[in-house]
Amino acid sequence: MDNGRVKAIIFDLGNVLIDFDHRIAAEKLCKFTDKTVEEMFDLFFDSELTALFEEGKISGLQFFSRVKEMLNLRLGYDEFVPIWNQIFFFTEKNLTVYNLARNLKNRYKIALLSNINILHFEYVKKTLPVLNTFQIITSFELGLRKPQSQIYHRALEILGVSPGDCFYTDDRPELIESAKGLGIKGFVFRDSEQLKKDLQGAGININ
Repeated sequence: MDNGRVKAIIFDLGNVLIDFDHRIAAEKLCKFTDKTVEEMFDLFFDSELTALFEEGKISGLQFFSRVKEMLNLRLGYDEFVPIWNQIFFFTEKNLTVYNLARNLKNRYKIALLSNINILHFEYVKKTLPVLNTFQIITSFELGLRKPQSQIYHRALEILGVSPGDCFYTDDRPELIESAKGLGIKGFVFRDSEQLKKDLQGAGININ
């Protein structure tokens, strides 16, 4: 492994810089379908259909058509989109991480790497413009999705750094393991205090 000095820091977006919960949408959609919240959650989070959407392989309208058919939804696209999008919320934890990342931007290359679909991305950019502070690398634009190794390679190329020069934090351990397999300094995000310790342990000045 390349143990060079860290030059770039990659943050996951969801549940690190912004929180979300697909159950919020699933519960709102209950009145429009006979399916349970859990059935809808399983379809929305990390399913094959969601993967296609997050990789930009299908459009928002195509995604909705498939969801409508699978859930037998009794509502239209224009009614679905706001419900689908309004699953995000910004917490004190998110604010702490944001302020930390903004401070680090003065000395390091910073990027957010996210498995996200175009509808969620456009909504987040509009409702949380603070995130426009950072370069955001998205799965739907690259046609790749974490934990595929190619998406980490592309992120490194975009940042212009080698694996050993990159620190990466994500709340999902399996995504960190994939990145670490390439030589990236990967750390599972648990909370802002642990993140600060991990950054300092990697030789990063957080002050």
